[in-house]
Amino acid sequence: MKLIIDNNVRNIIGPQLKTARLKNKFTQQQLSAKLETMAVYIDRASISKLEQQKRIVTDYELLALCEILKVSPDWMLGTVKE
Repeated sequence: MKLIIDNNVRNIIGPQLKTARLKNKFTQQQLSAKLETMAVYIDRASISKLEQQKRIVTDYELLALCEILKVSPDWMLGTVKE
């Protein structure tokens, strides 16, 4: 896989994150609250930045998001369809 560095795109999960969040009928604030119960602290504004691909996502944040949204990391990364 070729790595493309673009200063405007900080993650590749943004569109998938938004799709999964809306499918689960969560607001960004509700998702933030659910993450907090897992000791992962991402506020509503940061979730918005993730969805817009303006913020980097860490590995533990990715795994927590996947668990809450009931999707696989591979799907979130766009490597498989679910």
